[in-house]
Amino acid sequence: MWVIMKKLIITIAAAVVLSACSVEIPFINEKPLEKAEKNPQLAERNEQTKENYASNAPGEDDSLLALEAVYFNTIKEVNGINEIVNAANVLALVNKEFALPGTYIPDDLVRPKVPFSFGDQDIEKSYLRKEAAKALEKMFSAAEKLNIHLFAVSGYRSYDRQESIFNNEIGRVGEDKALQAVAFPGKSEHQTGLAMDISSESVQYLLVEEFEDAEEGKWLKENAHRFGYILRYPKDKEKITGYQFEPWHYRYVGEKNAQIMYKNNWTLEEFFQEVRKI
Repeated sequence: MWVIMKKLIITIAAAVVLSACSVEIPFINEKPLEKAEKNPQLAERNEQTKENYASNAPGEDDSLLALEAVYFNTIKEVNGINEIVNAANVLALVNKEFALPGTYIPDDLVRPKVPFSFGDQDIEKSYLRKEAAKALEKMFSAAEKLNIHLFAVSGYRSYDRQESIFNNEIGRVGEDKALQAVAFPGKSEHQTGLAMDISSESVQYLLVEEFEDAEEGKWLKENAHRFGYILRYPKDKEKITGYQFEPWHYRYVGEKNAQIMYKNNWTLEEFFQEVRKI
C-alpha cells in the first residue's frame, strides 16, 4: 500500500511541475495571431479574423517562390536613372534604385469606398488603382466588423506632387535628411497607385510612429497580408528599403505574394531576391 501511495504522490508532483513549466514558457514559436494578447478583446478580434481568412493561407510548397517574368522590373537608363518600363506592373519594385517615368499615371484610378481622414473631399490622394482599392475596401470592412476603425490618409500621388513635397522637405531639413523620409520624384510608391498611408482617430489621424502601438496599427500589421497588403517600410529593415520605419505605409502586392512576404518577414526587396523568374 505504501509503495502505491508513494507512486501516486510522485505522479501528482510531476504533473504539478510540468504544469508550472508550461506557464513559465508560454507561446514559444507561435505566429502573431496565435500569441496571447494583453488586451483580451483584441485577441478575440484577431482570432476571429484568423478563422475567417484561414482558407487564404499559403501552402508550404516552395513552388510558390516562382514568379512570371512579367512581374519583374524591366529597366532602361534615362539620364542616369534606372527607369521602370513596365510601370503598370502590380509588383513594380519602386525604391531608391528604380524609378517610375515622370509621365506615368495609372489608367485605372478609382476612389475606394472607405473612410478618409479628410472626409469626402474628392482629391488626388483619395485614389488608388482599381484592384488595390477593392482590396482596401475589404480590409477596412473586415476591421470595422471587429470595431477597428481605420482611416485612409494618402493614396495616389502624381510625379509633380511628389516633386513639390520633396522640395519642401529639402527646404525644411536639408537634402540628406529629406532623402531619408521623402522619396525622390519618380521613386515614390504612391505614384504607382498601389500604396496607401493609413491612420486612426487614436493618433489624431496623423502619420506617426505611435500608430505602431495603437490597436488599429497592431491589427493592420497582423492582418493586412490577408487582403494583399504589406507593411512596406518595417522596423529594422531600413538598410534594405532605404527608408525609415513607417507603420502607416501599406503597399498592395496581391494576396498570394503578401502572404509569402508576411510568412517570411520579407520586404519587397527581399522577396525579389528570393523568388525565381519563370
